[in-house]
Amino acid sequence: MSETEIVHDERTVAVENAGFRFAYQLLALGLLFDVMCRARAQRQANWDLMALVVVSGGAATAYQAARKTLAHRWAQFGAVFLIAAALALAIGWLVTRLRS
Repeated sequence: MSETEIVHDERTVAVENAGFRFAYQLLALGLLFDVMCRARAQRQANWDLMALVVVSGGAATAYQAARKTLAHRWAQFGAVFLIAAALALAIGWLVTRLRS
């Protein structure tokens, strides 16, 4: 068995970051799927799990903003996020009103 030195270069960092990104996306989608399943099967509100997904995404965005590494289209993403949040609140309010 030969002893070879592992070089930690830009490619290694890029592959590690891609792996972390994939793991985060898988975790976030898994939490969202769990929220959906629990809401359907057990009729529970799972705002704590939803908050984990939102807060972790917000923390990553805040970290990138502090380091000035946000993508050029972050403002467009923010606008889409706000529109989606408003639409989700409106749908939630409407469903609550229709059930009562």
